[in-house]
Amino acid sequence: MGDPVSMAITHAHASGMGGMRGAGDLVARAQMSRGMRTWEAKEYVAEKLKISVADLTDPVIMTEVREDLQIGQMTPMPGCAKGIEAKFNIARELDFNINCVNRFKTRTSI
Repeated sequence: MGDPVSMAITHAHASGMGGMRGAGDLVARAQMSRGMRTWEAKEYVAEKLKISVADLTDPVIMTEVREDLQIGQMTPMPGCAKGIEAKFNIARELDFNINCVNRFKTRTSI
């Protein structure tokens, strides 16, 4: 079953980084899917997004990055990626293995 506290700790760190307003959701995903520590996950995500680690918590910069890369936003505007499209883009941009994306690819033969 794993460590029952690890999700709570990961969530606390992600929320402290602004969640989806910043890059907390992406850092949390890196921590959980790649077994990284917080600082390693922050560096990984920042490198993949081509920004500094400090920019990960800046909601203005992250809104622009999320919009440019189509990786989801808190309040998506018309034409912006959301749902499974955003997850496809997150998987591609950050090289994450996302189960629902993989299952969708398998079912639709993409």
